[in-house]
Formats: sequence, C-alpha cells, structure tokens
Amino acid sequence: MHPKRSQNTLLTPTQVSEQLGVTIGTLAVWRSTGTCQIPYLKIGRCVRYKTSDIDAFLSEQTHLHTHLKKTGGAL
Repeated sequence: MHPKRSQNTLLTPTQVSEQLGVTIGTLAVWRSTGTCQIPYLKIGRCVRYKTSDIDAFLSEQTHLHTHLKKTGGAL
C-alpha cells in the first residue's frame, strides 16, 4: 500500500489506471462487463475506487505459477 494514503482514500479512475498500468478506457470496460470485479463507487457521475478495494484486487492477482494462486495457507 502507498505510505501516504489510508484504506478509506477514494481514488479517481486516472489514479487507478496509473497504479494498475491500464487505460481509463480499460477500467470503464471492466466496470461495464464485470471482466475484473473491482468494486467502485458512483457519486453523481463521478466514479471512485477505495484504496482498500484496489489493494485487495492486487492481492488476488498474485500467482505462484500458472495454475496455483498464492494463498495464506498450505497447498
């Protein structure tokens, strides 16, 4: 996690796209299709992401090799 932000910080799509290395358009497609299920907030017409949700998404993407995800317990 970034040292200067709390778990409740709200991030813009621009900030999230930079952190994940994807375009803003890709985030929009993911929201529309549910391809990557990253929770988001709609505040009026503004989309925001909670830092804790982005951190959780990144943790879920950690893999040991092609068919096993990294888990906290034994395999």
